[in-house]
Amino acid sequence: MSSLPYDGAISAFYKKKAPASVRAAIKEANGKPILNSTYPYPERMDRREYEDTLHSLQIELVKLQAWAQGTGERIAIVFEGRDTAGKGGAIKRFMEHMNPRSARVVALPKPTDREATQWYFQRYIQQMPSGGEINLFDRSWYNRGVVERVFGFCTPAERQAFFTQLPDFEKLLVEDGVRLFKIWLNISQAEQLNRMLAREGDPLKQWKLSKIDVDGLQYWDEYSEAISETLHLTHEIYAPWTVIRADDKRRARIAAIRLVLSQIDYSGKKEKIVDKIDPAICGGPALIHA
Repeated sequence: MSSLPYDGAISAFYKKKAPASVRAAIKEANGKPILNSTYPYPERMDRREYEDTLHSLQIELVKLQAWAQGTGERIAIVFEGRDTAGKGGAIKRFMEHMNPRSARVVALPKPTDREATQWYFQRYIQQMPSGGEINLFDRSWYNRGVVERVFGFCTPAERQAFFTQLPDFEKLLVEDGVRLFKIWLNISQAEQLNRMLAREGDPLKQWKLSKIDVDGLQYWDEYSEAISETLHLTHEIYAPWTVIRADDKRRARIAAIRLVLSQIDYSGKKEKIVDKIDPAICGGPALIHA
């Protein structure tokens, strides 16, 4: 039996089922990150530039949190994306220097039998921020639009009800004063499999893998269809999606933090540091097709 998680299913997929172009890109990368041929930069963001920029932005995040605590503002940030897109890494950089007493990560497990009988949005309402809090959702109610659709965990009628009710659900949150951000981290098929292979071979990161991740490798096209439909049906002026091209984790993390900071007028804000959103990797739902 293989010592790798899931009996080496990820390596097996790479060797036997992955598209030839994906295998070639991974082989050529030799363990390094893969930037899609359409990615606007030829290389990853320089490490020193990344670390200096991140440090400056994290100082701004601390200011944002102090402002939220002082004013009672409520901030909810939804992180979505394909498996290995970098949701956890981005959230970690958000949280790294913030006070955990008023900033927390929401990562809900599979619904319990009781929760499965409730209104779909019910368990998420309980996780919304109170006054002065910043809540970061590592996946969210959008599971129904994408993952549940791909794996058949919901019926077509349940998914249609989700799309019918969702605009009102998010509009009510925003109208009540919740500052809602929706971020989709988008990566190429080659880089996704590249990252999964790295996790498979690293004992310190194997815990990040799940059976859904492994099984999902064969459903790239189905995921693409569900993602495109979901983003376009739920991109509203009061709750827009921001898609971030995340083949380069460093640039993606910087873009996500800047997105949030740039849209809030908190005390002591340094505009020159914050307001530099990169339109080449950060935009609306159409960017998932880039």
